[in-house]
Amino acid sequence: MFEPRVGDHGPAARLADDQAAAHALAPRPDDTPFVNLRDPARALGPDGRPAVSRRAPIWADVPDERWNDWRWQLSNRVNTLEEVGRVLNLTDDERAGLSTPDKFRVDVTPYFISLIDPDDPNDPIRRQVIPTDCEHQAFTAMMEDSLAEDRHSPVPGLVHRYPDRVLMLVTTQCASYCRYCTRSRIVGDAGQNFNRHDIEAQLDYLRRTPQVRDVLLSGGDALTLNPKLLESVLRSLREIPHIEIIRIGSRVPVFLPQRIDDELCEMLAKYHPLWVNLHFNHPDEITPEVSRACDKMTRAGIPLGNQSVLLAGINDCVHIMKALVHKLVENRVRPYYIYQCDLVEGSGHFRTPVGKGLEIIEGLRGHTSGYAVPTYVVDAPGGGGKIPVMPNYLISFSDHKVVLRNYEGYITTYEEPVQYTPHEQANCRYCQHPRSEPGQGGVAGLLQGDRLWIEPADFEQTHRRGNLAPHRLQDPSKWVPYGVGPIEGQAGRPLPGIEPGPNGRTPEDAAGALGGAREHEETARIAREPKFDYAPGEEPRPREGEPTGWSHGELL
Repeated sequence: MFEPRVGDHGPAARLADDQAAAHALAPRPDDTPFVNLRDPARALGPDGRPAVSRRAPIWADVPDERWNDWRWQLSNRVNTLEEVGRVLNLTDDERAGLSTPDKFRVDVTPYFISLIDPDDPNDPIRRQVIPTDCEHQAFTAMMEDSLAEDRHSPVPGLVHRYPDRVLMLVTTQCASYCRYCTRSRIVGDAGQNFNRHDIEAQLDYLRRTPQVRDVLLSGGDALTLNPKLLESVLRSLREIPHIEIIRIGSRVPVFLPQRIDDELCEMLAKYHPLWVNLHFNHPDEITPEVSRACDKMTRAGIPLGNQSVLLAGINDCVHIMKALVHKLVENRVRPYYIYQCDLVEGSGHFRTPVGKGLEIIEGLRGHTSGYAVPTYVVDAPGGGGKIPVMPNYLISFSDHKVVLRNYEGYITTYEEPVQYTPHEQANCRYCQHPRSEPGQGGVAGLLQGDRLWIEPADFEQTHRRGNLAPHRLQDPSKWVPYGVGPIEGQAGRPLPGIEPGPNGRTPEDAAGALGGAREHEETARIAREPKFDYAPGEEPRPREGEPTGWSHGELL
């Protein structure tokens, strides 16, 4: 993929490691400057110059100063069947994908397409940017706007889904285009690009919305913007007093590391606190050029994170992911998220089961450094936001003991403290701040037994994918957990002559819960005798194998 460098596996890498060890042990004068050969940004090629990645033969004669010019890279992207075919030996599926008139936009920088093995149709970089005929196959639950961003957009290009942070789309253009793109409905379409009027409307909304403290710039890719326009956006955001954090989500350092030059980093550093989240999916994407780009950003004081997407045939392997996170940490990039692939049109062949993501997290946690383990999340369809998906390390807990297991399957118990003084909210200045977000305090109600679910105010009207008329089965009074008693509504009204006990249970029910053969027989007899006049949807949970319930005469 690229010239040997420290940290790679194989004979050349072992030779480089041996050279580094010999260099470290060799006697030298005290005034000899130390050279950190482990730093990937300082990797050298066989000629003693900074290491470089492979360049496709058709660009062999391009001078280095042009090849390393990000503007030249953007101007010479390949996008047609003929252009791609001059670099790669295409398969029939790829030819069909590139020939489709209504395909999602194709553009690949000369740098990035040069990393692809021209003879390997399963090359992980190739599959991310070269279309195939599979993109036009429909799949279950496929959606155009799978995250309901348009529905959470108060002004064009601004997505306000979470209480204190927004997504600000400033362009629809990217350096190259991922085939699984969540925003393929707008990304790549120059006719849908955001102009200065749209960006000013977004900024005006932010000025009028003081609860927003965190702004994520995305698109498209914000780092493809004209440098003056990008700085104008950053300056305008910094002039809003309540905006604390600015983030940029970008794949430019992956597709176009030449863009990360000293001038850009000096400009970004003026608008701290500023974070950048990158998007690496496979260790082959981390080249010497990428390492130097990351080094420039971190030296400018910019914290770097990474958000991968779990993709079938590309990184759905714990060993690939482990190699990726190790390379990321080596380049001072914190693995942040692994996303489950969204239900967006054209991405069906990239999707994996959720169990695969759990398997990968299981294979990372405990087997490598904690800061190298990302959070596995599903971005909930319909605009539900990011939901972490974690392996079950907490088996059970009570008021005095917690049962846990570790990454090896070792199960242990952890004793809870006998005496614990609860946090005094009345004396805490942070607790005095009003919490306007719905559901934030719902966990306390859950633990106190006030209810068995957490549901924000006006949930039916605002969170049911736009369905303003609640379905009859969405009525909470219809769902009464067995053995708990009525929560809302009139579930479990006793018939005449039957005196219910606590939680709506009769004395016979309590006796039947004692266990043993006689009690089980009595419980079964009581179960056969109707004791309550249940309304539709209020009957207790049936025994295993029986129908799950009835409502208005319809079997659920």
